[in-house]
Amino acid sequence: MQQVLVLGADGFIGRHIAFALRAAGYHVLASARRVSRLNAMGFETLRADLTNPQTHDANFWRPHLKGGVHVVNAAGLLNGTKRTLQAVHVQAPQALYGAMEPAAKGVLISAVGIDHATTGFAQTKRAGEAAAADAQITILRPGLVMADTSYGGTSLARALAALPFVTPVIGKGEQVFNPIHADDLAKAVIACLNTPPGAGAHEIGGPERLTQRKLLTGLRNWLGLGKTRILPLPMPVANFLGAVGDMLRLGPISRTAIAQLEHGVEVDEAPLCATLKLSPRPASQFINARPAGTQDLWHARLYLMRPAVRIVLAALWLASGFLGLTLAPDEFLPLINSSLSDSILIGMARLGGLVDLCIAAALLRNWRPKLVAGLQGAMVVGYTFAFTILAPDLWLLPLGGLLKNLPILALIATAAILEDER
Repeated sequence: MQQVLVLGADGFIGRHIAFALRAAGYHVLASARRVSRLNAMGFETLRADLTNPQTHDANFWRPHLKGGVHVVNAAGLLNGTKRTLQAVHVQAPQALYGAMEPAAKGVLISAVGIDHATTGFAQTKRAGEAAAADAQITILRPGLVMADTSYGGTSLARALAALPFVTPVIGKGEQVFNPIHADDLAKAVIACLNTPPGAGAHEIGGPERLTQRKLLTGLRNWLGLGKTRILPLPMPVANFLGAVGDMLRLGPISRTAIAQLEHGVEVDEAPLCATLKLSPRPASQFINARPAGTQDLWHARLYLMRPAVRIVLAALWLASGFLGLTLAPDEFLPLINSSLSDSILIGMARLGGLVDLCIAAALLRNWRPKLVAGLQGAMVVGYTFAFTILAPDLWLLPLGGLLKNLPILALIATAAILEDER
């Protein structure tokens, strides 16, 4: 049984490749920063954080590549600091390639549209391709990758298609895409391991060309939703939204994504398909291969609610923190029936306000969502418990008082669920 190490195996593309390799009879060593779910899926795993300098040393990888283990590198980041992008796209893969044995083969999943782009993503992707070429690794540049599930850009496309009144498009929406299904991309990866197509970067996509307008309309039809008006977003507006997305860390809403979408994601799939005798399915065929389920519609409609809920919670903590730091003692001390001194109660209010502002800042930057969700829950429960003791009449206020903390806890739990994409 041939063995393959899959880098980025917990990602959208990486999971499809790992499953396809296992189904084709390969023994898969699935590597990712978090491997608990890959373990649950039955894979042998290797935990590796590519930003950790340890993974930039070939000796980290060498013990796992003995016996001619092949490599598929599906790790990648669209956004991040220059240091992080360099680590994930160049330094760790370069060390990995250096640890491969001579008989082993490799495939790098790269990206289209990076030849002349100046974004950090494009620059480090080009450097990563150069490292792969030096190691005689096959380089694949897929177009838009879609699947029965979605992630990142494809999740955003479904969300835009599901909007109730208009369907926004970048520019005039005439950019061309020829999407490929993730399963067909996985078949191309396996074919490249069996018969490497030679030097250079090889583009791979589907045979059907769709404009951005037609793609979103097709997704809306698949979801079973009625017609809406197309809303063209001028490039200055789109770039502004991308800048806001970068500032608030809204995932696929970023300047890098806008730059990629501005020119479309069309690839010339014909040469590689002819060489490897591949026949990827047309997008309209695989999009409509199954009916959209309730979970598809829920996900499409909730996807843009995820940042909205986060921003609403940030505004709540911002207001709470501001009041905790600035509210005059005469405004809140009469509400509290406690043996504690006024100075202690005032200090508790100021400290709580400071913590609330820190939570607001963390939410706005989307810093460690799981940890921050736990902190929010603990603070709301703590406030509820403390005020139940200090001012139990707050439960009886006409507009809700402490009773409002119960739906706030539910909203925090919902936000935590929505932030967990994998």
